[in-house]
Amino acid sequence: MATDQRNREADVPGRNAGGTPPPRTLAEALRARGDEGLAVLLRARPDLLSPVPTDLTQLATRAGTRASVVRALERLDRFALQTAEALAVAPDPAPYPVLLALLTGDDGDPAVEAALPRAVELLREQALLWGDDDRLRLVRTARELLTPSPQHPSPTGLGPSVAEATAGMSPGRVQEIIATAGLPATHDPVSAVALLTELFTDRARMGELLDSAPPDALAVLDRLVWGPPYGEVTADPPPPVRWLRDRGLLLPVSTRTVVLPREAALHLRGGRAHRAVEPVPPRVELLREYRPQVVDSTAAGQAYTALATVEELLREWNEGGPQVLRAGGLAVRDLKRTAAALDLTEPLAAFWLELCHGAGLLASDGEADERFAPTPAYDDWLDQPPAERWALLATAWLSATRTAGLVGGQDAKGRTLSALGPDLDRSPAPEVRRRVLTLQATLPPGAAASPDSVLARLRWERPLRGAAADRAAADRAGTDQAPADLRSRLALWTLNEAELLGLTGRGALSGPARALLNLPLAEAAPDAPPGAVGGNVEPSVAASRAATLLAPLLPEAVDHVLLQADLTAVAPGPLRRPLAETLAVLADVESKGGATVYRFTPASVRRALDAGRTASDLQEFLSAHSRTPVPQPLAYLIDDVARKHGHLRIGAASAYVRCDDDALLGEILADRRSASLRLRRLAPTVLAAQTDPASLLDGLRAMGYAPAAESAEGDVLITRADAVRTPPRSAPVPVPDGPPTPDGTLLGAAVRAIRAGDLASTAVRKERPDAPPRTPGELPRTSAAETLATVQAAAMTGSAVWIGYVNADGAASQRVIAPVRVEGGFVTGYDHTADEVRTFPLHRVTGVAELAEGEV
Repeated sequence: MATDQRNREADVPGRNAGGTPPPRTLAEALRARGDEGLAVLLRARPDLLSPVPTDLTQLATRAGTRASVVRALERLDRFALQTAEALAVAPDPAPYPVLLALLTGDDGDPAVEAALPRAVELLREQALLWGDDDRLRLVRTARELLTPSPQHPSPTGLGPSVAEATAGMSPGRVQEIIATAGLPATHDPVSAVALLTELFTDRARMGELLDSAPPDALAVLDRLVWGPPYGEVTADPPPPVRWLRDRGLLLPVSTRTVVLPREAALHLRGGRAHRAVEPVPPRVELLREYRPQVVDSTAAGQAYTALATVEELLREWNEGGPQVLRAGGLAVRDLKRTAAALDLTEPLAAFWLELCHGAGLLASDGEADERFAPTPAYDDWLDQPPAERWALLATAWLSATRTAGLVGGQDAKGRTLSALGPDLDRSPAPEVRRRVLTLQATLPPGAAASPDSVLARLRWERPLRGAAADRAAADRAGTDQAPADLRSRLALWTLNEAELLGLTGRGALSGPARALLNLPLAEAAPDAPPGAVGGNVEPSVAASRAATLLAPLLPEAVDHVLLQADLTAVAPGPLRRPLAETLAVLADVESKGGATVYRFTPASVRRALDAGRTASDLQEFLSAHSRTPVPQPLAYLIDDVARKHGHLRIGAASAYVRCDDDALLGEILADRRSASLRLRRLAPTVLAAQTDPASLLDGLRAMGYAPAAESAEGDVLITRADAVRTPPRSAPVPVPDGPPTPDGTLLGAAVRAIRAGDLASTAVRKERPDAPPRTPGELPRTSAAETLATVQAAAMTGSAVWIGYVNADGAASQRVIAPVRVEGGFVTGYDHTADEVRTFPLHRVTGVAELAEGEV
């Protein structure tokens, strides 16, 4: 039986087969669906699967909870939401023609008529709506959320119905209103309210009533008709307001407030629930168009710049980065210092820092004096080809929930948000990034989308999410004016960051970016749903394809520089890694661009000597990698610094200085700049200092000397600039935006479990005449002897029974089993609920009942 139910074909959600009675509840509507219909619901609302419902009644109950309904409403597009809002102000239940009239008005709208079936079906699929077309019902929680009220005005701008607005009115006052409106008196207020409602919904009679209204009264209605429907009045209102109030066109809410009834407002609107209905999503508009080759070349140039920026940033922090704040994150002064070193603005520096962190290349070291530093993964990243390095950065950016654009802003408590700190995760970020790029892919290759049209499309696809963010921002700011909603800000940041990363070039999506998004390299489907992609390949495969497309577009690395007489070297392109690393130690970068300019200084040459190089090594290195001869000034500079390098030796006493030239030591002692070092002569060739060796080393270098550090054995210490790494660190895990979408395997298992549980809960049992009435869902209760006798009899006759079972974790469930063997305190049988043979301990069976004839 269970197998037959699971294998039946999927039907249309909410529709009944011919001759079957209409569903009376949402649970019955779900029960009439096929397995595919249930899978569609669970895929659209994955929160319903945590945990898997035991049966369809529990699924319907969970689908009607406030938290789940709010999440489902937030994911509706604007027209589906407008459809639900129209149903919330329609009679319950509402026939399909009534809903259509609320959306099209008296004049009709072919676009709405064509789009409405899809919107109704979408609401049915997501269990926000149930019933046939002649009895459409919103789930109760959705109606409560969307029905207009003074505390929660509806986007429709409509107020309460006549019945709702007159609920607290005295019967005498109601009779006065219908008498003034020209209606006959009634014996009770209910029939009086019905007469007034009938008047407001009768187009001809309502037209006659309004024709008799004073012009000023019609002006008052014009101000209220599209909302808000509430207005303030004085104790002695002016004649136009009094005329409207006496005829029920304005009904009192309080002593100072009146409201325009919903039925009267709909007549004045021509039957429309919304001023503007948007059945069709706004199109993504073309801003500019370029040749695809130009776009790909520009994007590749940006990708190369991105790689160079990341390398330069992490090279700056190679010896250990800034300290981590006590609350986490990077201090403002350290962010400014980093931005100045990279020659970037602070927001851009924050973006690159967050990108490195999100890709797992940068983290805190976890020490007592906690600092930021590159991770071991950074060294592995450097060993990869440039295109693969770019693909890793782009993939990390696409899936990251950390949002660099928030740096410098404030959290809900007014605290400044710092780079690399907490509270930067925004769950919608990955979806918005992917959707923005997918919308750009709906245009032909080489076409750049208008940012305004992209934002308009995003607002149409998720209108409630933007509105909720606006309200939250306004509440935090304490004003009625809220900044742009979070999704819009994420979209604008996405457009800028995609250009920085090289996913777009001149605002148009590049070929490698299309491959990274699993989109076809040709035009993508313009009506693809949010988050849709063009392929089903794994992210790693998509990243590999993107890297393959990008590799030919990146500039080739060169193995030479051009040395010049002004102590500079020009790199005519990106340098190969060994050459770039050595040159970065030997010289300072003076300018960047298509050709990088390096400058040689005494400090930079001394840095290379400190790293263990000799003067002859440096001369040979420059000769081997320069297309021009080594200029004489550069050769003299290297020899001069090398001659002085290591002449002074620094060690730990607290610290000492030794030198074979006692005259030089005397010169240092006589120099007033050495006073802070507190030096004194221990011997003709040795000075002692009351400071640590590192400070002494820096102090003498600041005075123009070139000392070298030495070990306790007297050997020169070689200091290298690439030593600090954190312990192995994982990239930060994105914060999910709700439960993940279940895969096909999980959906199939969940549907089977729900079907089986529903079978057990709805099976008809034989009730004993003396048994008390059992409430729905209650487990059967029988004595141990009675339980044993019943299952033994079922095993002998081959019949099925209904049992209550409590597992080892204390979870209770109902099951339908066909016992085949009872021995040793266990019953073994075919479990129709799980569709398998199982063994149950009899002491965990709460009770047993026989099934009615023909149930299994």
